[in-house]
Formats: sequence, C-alpha cells, structure tokens
Amino acid sequence: MTEFDPEKFEDKYVHYFPELQRAYKNAFSTMNDEYDSNLIHAIDQQILNESEPVYEDGEFHIRLPENPEERLTGVVVDDEKLDAVLEHYVEELRAEHRRVFGLSG
Repeated sequence: MTEFDPEKFEDKYVHYFPELQRAYKNAFSTMNDEYDSNLIHAIDQQILNESEPVYEDGEFHIRLPENPEERLTGVVVDDEKLDAVLEHYVEELRAEHRRVFGLSG
C-alpha cells in the first residue's frame, strides 16, 4: 500500500493513479452487485467519468459534474432513484478511497 500524502493528492493523477483506478473499480464492482448493471454502467460512464476525487479537511469527496441527471442517457430511471443510487455510489467511492489509501478504521 502506498503511504498517503495529502499534499501529493493535489497532483493525484501523477502520484496516485493506480490507487484511484483501484478505488473506482472496487466501488463499481460493489455497486454492480447491488443494483441494475445497466444503471451502474451508465452512471459510471456518463456521470462519474467527469467526477473529480478531492481530499479536503481530512476527508475524501467526489465532485460531480453539474446536472448529473441530464447527462444520463440510454436508461430509464426517475430522478429520485437516480439521486439515491448516485448518492450511494459516491459514498462507496469515498469508502474505497479511504480503504485504498489506508485511512479507514
């Protein structure tokens, strides 16, 4: 496991790209097991592909693109369900970032 340095996270794609990939892959697998795979794939490819993981105030956050519900195409889902699944997905990503970087527990 790579030792986490919050200052290096500013340039995360240089210092932590493999860890970030692992966190996103793990979160995707978990969500894909719990929800409709078409919805999870659409969220992954159409919303989270433009998300930005950040580390602020001792916590990981996921900045989503503006109007994520407008980005989603190819699946039929009401806004309430999308919001709930997306919120769960973001929390799963945050947990995976903590786990991958050894900050959980």
